Amino acid sequence: MKKKTFIHSVLAGALTFSVLSPTVLAHDELGGGDEKSGSLAGVELEASFLEGSKNSGNLQEVAAVPLKELVEGVKNSTGDVYAHKGFAYLGTHSASGGSGGVRVFDMKDPSNPVEVSAFAQFEGSWQEKVIVKSVNTKHFKGDLAAVSVQKLDRNNPDSKGGFALYDVTDPYAPKELGFWESTSGARGTHELYLTVQGNNVYVLTADCYADYYSHGEKMDVSFVNVSNPASPETIYEFDPRNYIDEVSDENYDGYNWTDEEGVKRSAFAHSVITDNLGKTAYLSYWDLGTIILDISDVKNPVYLGRTDFASNVQGAAHSSTLAKGGNILIETREVFGPVREGFESAYGYTMIYDIKDKTNPTLLSTFKTDFTEKIPGGATVHDPKVRGNTLYLSHYSGGVRMVDITNPSEPVETGVYIPSKSNIWGVYVDRNYILASDMGQGLKVLQKTGRGMMVE
Repeated sequence: MKKKTFIHSVLAGALTFSVLSPTVLAHDELGGGDEKSGSLAGVELEASFLEGSKNSGNLQEVAAVPLKELVEGVKNSTGDVYAHKGFAYLGTHSASGGSGGVRVFDMKDPSNPVEVSAFAQFEGSWQEKVIVKSVNTKHFKGDLAAVSVQKLDRNNPDSKGGFALYDVTDPYAPKELGFWESTSGARGTHELYLTVQGNNVYVLTADCYADYYSHGEKMDVSFVNVSNPASPETIYEFDPRNYIDEVSDENYDGYNWTDEEGVKRSAFAHSVITDNLGKTAYLSYWDLGTIILDISDVKNPVYLGRTDFASNVQGAAHSSTLAKGGNILIETREVFGPVREGFESAYGYTMIYDIKDKTNPTLLSTFKTDFTEKIPGGATVHDPKVRGNTLYLSHYSGGVRMVDITNPSEPVETGVYIPSKSNIWGVYVDRNYILASDMGQGLKVLQKTGRGMMVE
């Protein structure tokens, strides 16, 4: 008997492609190893879009809302998406000169999201990532938003990079509280994470290439105490040379790294998360994999371990999330350039690790999409989120993927959403809805339908 698999309704008909050139921001600005084509600066990538269906297998679109034009004639593209207390927060990208800020949507009626405010509109920069959490310190009590701020031009003296802090207790009227400036000579904070540890609140930054551009004076990852949002205080910077035996001044310059097998790779911090208690940090460090730190003492982290790649696998550890009570690590790898001499031919795909022993992450399985070879330029995975036993993946032109990880050793795709000209950047699960940020089309609200097409 042939194995049964779920497919979406698009496959039942003809596949139609439209070749366009959307502004997809690849994350390896320096372009080492040909893993990326494009750059953080906003180079356009050639992508093929699939003419899809709004109601694909097991996922149904219930709302699609474009971003408002805050300046007449200027269309901002979306960055990542987050949700908190019935409101969705969308970061914006660099299209049309950036400065689109964070857009706030009232999700009282998920079938009719209403954009109610915008904040963090810094000139000459873009605001991709936003995290919102309820905090209670002696300096601030309420809902705190941390927003990444990246310069469009890192050499522009009139713009600044880093992250901004806002009071969004009233999402209709956000108030700026403070700003942490990255002074490395790089663009600023690419991704970040806001975490609460006891009575303290911290922002962990991923300032891509800070180490490289500053010649080791500043590091890519900073831990910043924001318990007093008006006065952020850097308390720690992570230097992989001090923790990882395979990394030293002799084989690493803050970006270019030669691994223990003599393979030339790229290593820089792309993103960072923590567990729910804020006690363990996971640093997505491109070809160095996902680095795991015990940060129970934030000023004195303890290196636990890291994921690794076979010598024929392009690295590009882009983002991560946790499952199964923190015992499973989901690592997504963003590879736009699937062909590289000496390596397997593959776009970026998802790796699933057992991390019960965090000193020794063990690869359980990988998840690749059916469309890997059919959507060039948009076939790589991007960001992961988990709710229960379901993994949600944003996949650029490949849309949103829903994956059953009840058995992490055998992930099974159970749902797909690919709208026409899909360009899905981020995904987030909010109550019974899945939110997706489509770079060209704004906020998408999806819901599981329980439908699926089975084929022999």
